[in-house]
Parts: sequence; C-alpha cells; structure tokens
Amino acid sequence: MIIVNVKDNESVDRALKRFKKKFERTGVLKELRARTFFEKPSVAKRKQKERAAYKQKLFAQENY
Repeated sequence: MIIVNVKDNESVDRALKRFKKKFERTGVLKELRARTFFEKPSVAKRKQKERAAYKQKLFAQENY
C-alpha cells in the first residue's frame, strides 16, 4: 500500500504528483500489462536479448 503524507500548506496537485511517482517506481502497472496475455518463455528471452543488444548499440554510439 502506498502512503503519501500531505504536509501543511501543500497543494493536492503536488501530493498527487508524489503519489504518481511512487506508484511508477513500484512497477505495478508494468507487471499488470505483462500479465494480460501469456508469452512463451522462449519468446520472452528473445525479446530480452534484442533489448539488451539495442541498448548496447546505443551505448556504443554515445561513447564515440
């Protein structure tokens, strides 16, 4: 459960922004989207390898 304490003289918008940031860090929404459909483990591994290769490629371009 996420708890956000609202301080004195703090706007609700600011507290809501802090709540959204905390919620984003927990990864609940990402996990929920991943569970909406079944993905075979082999396909998941393949996607993970493709993402890693893409990140390495971007990192290599930045260092030049």
